[in-house]
Amino acid sequence: MISSAEIVEMYTDYYLNPEVNQKREIAAKQSVGHIKEVAANQKFHSVIDIGAGEGAVLAELAENDFASCLAAVELSRSGIDAIRARQIKNLSSADHFDGYTIPHPDKSFDLGLAIHVLEHVEHERMFLYEAKRISRKLYIEVPLELTRNLAKSIRQSGPYGHINFYTPGSFENILKTCGLSVERLTVFAHCLEYEQYLAGRAKGWLKYQIRRNLLSVAPTFAVRNMVYMAGALCVAD
Repeated sequence: MISSAEIVEMYTDYYLNPEVNQKREIAAKQSVGHIKEVAANQKFHSVIDIGAGEGAVLAELAENDFASCLAAVELSRSGIDAIRARQIKNLSSADHFDGYTIPHPDKSFDLGLAIHVLEHVEHERMFLYEAKRISRKLYIEVPLELTRNLAKSIRQSGPYGHINFYTPGSFENILKTCGLSVERLTVFAHCLEYEQYLAGRAKGWLKYQIRRNLLSVAPTFAVRNMVYMAGALCVAD
């Protein structure tokens, strides 16, 4: 099964854009913070980043000495080239894949990561079954864009290849119905640096305060009306 020609074409040279990479560096720091929070004190020897982009998350994991063995698979050839060019510490392999077939044996890794990948995937369950096959545990992170104003989410995220939209409940449901045992699922607001990168210093600070405080005092209302992220640590039975 091969990803659609449109998605493959979209990401062919995507990671050659310096602006994209700056945004992903900020997002990577944010996501690694989420992984560490959700996983708490758990230790992982081997980690694979599935849909690793240009390697920003892997580089951040290496910087934090998160695991002694790192690996990557990525759809985009430009992404693979960028990962290899980083010369990331403890990176054992960086392989191209078609989105659904990962070139590693069953249960090869203590932890598989899919960071902001699932929203792009045509066949979510096929992707999750394959990620589950090679991993003992999975950490999956997605944007929660299925808000009251779904039309706005589609308009803003569609050009970046988002084809699946989630609430906390629908995200948890797809994980559980793929046979994953959800150990912990947490909703996150964007960090201040990310908000300011997108909206500017003053407006970004204001959006950060509103989003974070609303999630704290009225979480159900918050996720129905604003975009957040969810990260889930799952046991791959």
